[in-house]
Amino acid sequence: MHSQIFEKYPRYERSNLIPILQDIQEIYGFLPEKTLKEISNHLSIPFSSVYGVATFYNQFRLTPLGKNIIRVCRGTACHVKNSANILVALENELGICAGQTTRDKLFTLETVACIGACSIAPVININDEYYGRITIKEIPKIINKYKKEESIKHEKEIPVSTE
Repeated sequence: MHSQIFEKYPRYERSNLIPILQDIQEIYGFLPEKTLKEISNHLSIPFSSVYGVATFYNQFRLTPLGKNIIRVCRGTACHVKNSANILVALENELGICAGQTTRDKLFTLETVACIGACSIAPVININDEYYGRITIKEIPKIINKYKKEESIKHEKEIPVSTE
């Protein structure tokens, strides 16, 4: 798979670093360390430089995303309406910090500068669903909704013996 990407970009052409990183992330959803080493070799750039670029830009991830991406708005309207407390409650409920993914790969928690739904502040977004005027006490119910959906999907995937 990498060879197809590397074919698009001439060897030793350092200016192709970011486009290659973008293409790799498009495939995997993140940048595996092994692949960063391959990029380093292909472009003849020190691994530390490739890693530095991958960690400098917000668009790149070094770990896979969870199935459900939770974005907590930290914009002015949400900040004024205590979105910091919402974030802390989510971190406690999930057992992770902003920027991390749960061990079961079910949730990734992120903060964003503005979701663009200021009229319903504080607001979070999970995948394509928005939760406005959210309160701390609603968080367990919302998280459990996604956990329940996942367990239902999982049950449907497990073949049932008819013996």
